[in-house]
Amino acid sequence: MRWLRQAFGFLVALVILFEEWGWEPLQAALGRLARWPLLAWLERQLQRLPPYAALAVFALPALALLPVKLGALALISSGHALGGLLLIVATKLIGTAIVARLFALLQPALMQLGWFARGHARWTVWKARWMNRVRASATWRAATRTLRQVRRRLRHIP
Repeated sequence: MRWLRQAFGFLVALVILFEEWGWEPLQAALGRLARWPLLAWLERQLQRLPPYAALAVFALPALALLPVKLGALALISSGHALGGLLLIVATKLIGTAIVARLFALLQPALMQLGWFARGHARWTVWKARWMNRVRASATWRAATRTLRQVRRRLRHIP
């Protein structure tokens, strides 16, 4: 059972790694879109929401994207694996961008909910522990070295 828990935790850590990689850049990209007057107005309205309304808005992307993910699984099961996989990846990128931006806007209201703040604190500790384990792994270190080498070589290409 311990092995299964560790394997599950490692898989979750890889998903979190993807989220961490995309969280800031995708949130920043949506933030640039907020320069548009209508989106800037919408963001100001979101920042004024009371805690439970903020929670409802924060949950919307997960609920809205669920049918798309189920559609992707239907594509995969009907023999369109590549289309389904691409749809899942696109949905994950879009969902991460939206959730990251919403969290940046709604965090002050969400943290007023005691249970949410406690859960966020636990999540942060858990995530840091797993990310440290992933980053300490031989696979991670090898991938990091390879990435550094590729970047160095790319800099020398005219």
